[in-house]
Amino acid sequence: MRALVQRVSEAAVSIEGKKHAAIGQGLLVFLGVESADEKEDAIWLARKISTLRIFDDGMQMMNLSANEIKAQVLVISQFTLHAKTKKGNRPSFIRAANPDHAIPLYEFFIDCLHDNITGSVRSGVFGATMKVSLVNEGPVTIWIDSKTKE
Repeated sequence: MRALVQRVSEAAVSIEGKKHAAIGQGLLVFLGVESADEKEDAIWLARKISTLRIFDDGMQMMNLSANEIKAQVLVISQFTLHAKTKKGNRPSFIRAANPDHAIPLYEFFIDCLHDNITGSVRSGVFGATMKVSLVNEGPVTIWIDSKTKE
């Protein structure tokens, strides 16, 4: 399971021209589910994101977690995080999970975030064509992969 986490001052997702969800200060999480992912990946990733110390402590040091500032979180499904670009110019998405496997894990990940985050958790719609807007604060963007745990 891969997540691209961005610290934002605001973010929103629109579907078919209508605002579906929006947050203020917090995290925008783009989530890619891989065929090999299991519930343990979602549990680990939700805990990691909720305790990631990437918010300023007032002294311009990234010392606070989302929980410490009661940050809001917006989760967007994004299978393209599993793109393979080694050969040719067209990305391959062979490692991305099919919807039968990905949707339950995506929803389970969101449930895990609800259990781990003190602020609110919102999400897009899996498989929908979405327009995501954000104001990246910092900018701070963190790549997390549950397989490599880097």
